[in-house]
Amino acid sequence: MKVVILAGGLGSRLAEETILRPKPLVEIGEKPILWHIMNIYSHHGLTDFIICAGYKSYMIKEYFVNLILHHSDVTIELGTRQIEYHQREAPPWRVTVVDTGLNSMTGGRIRRVRDYLDPNEPFCLTYGDGVGDVDISAEIAFHRSHGLKATMCAVSPPGRFGAAALDGHLVSKFLEKPKGDGQRINGGFFVLDPSVIDLIEDDMTVWENEPLNALVDNRQLAAYRHDGFWQPMDTLRERMMLEDLWNSGRAPWKVWD
Repeated sequence: MKVVILAGGLGSRLAEETILRPKPLVEIGEKPILWHIMNIYSHHGLTDFIICAGYKSYMIKEYFVNLILHHSDVTIELGTRQIEYHQREAPPWRVTVVDTGLNSMTGGRIRRVRDYLDPNEPFCLTYGDGVGDVDISAEIAFHRSHGLKATMCAVSPPGRFGAAALDGHLVSKFLEKPKGDGQRINGGFFVLDPSVIDLIEDDMTVWENEPLNALVDNRQLAAYRHDGFWQPMDTLRERMMLEDLWNSGRAPWKVWD
């Protein structure tokens, strides 16, 4: 099963960091948040990634080209131009980086990677700026059990987010910025049938608008409830909070060894 990661936005709310690099490369504990997200999936045996790049996409390409160099000690023989890597930490990942356009919306980015997906196999989808201790294996099993086209990880966040109202395991409607407690929101970490891409009209389609609402209207969007840790990195304050958790050795999303 392939994992699609949305990593092309401008990250304007984290401009202190993203003026120089794409948001997924902003570091937590000296490793990009993208690396953390991929390790969450890799822990569950998913190692084939498609990165939907856009803003400063060349930096994401360069990161993966030089991944071993970034994470290893090296000896460089300048005369022979040979490089010896020590203590290699390169994970067993297959990574496809696709430039999905500078101004494409989230749906448009998904639509642009369609040819890299298996039309007969569900795929995972998430955002390149949020982490959690989501049980990906359990969510995939849940997705296969209900037979619907889409599964969304439904999390309990602060009330400043829009929410998803649930009817059993179905998403019944979306609510705009509810003031009360107990609602859940889109936490990313989707499992999707490739046919959902038919709901995306063009580059300007926002995945969270027409496509998700169409799935709701057709009762094809199931909610996988996640009550554990989940945290987006939208602001400098949130980045510092994640950094502190990582440096303290108490990062809940670190489910890998």
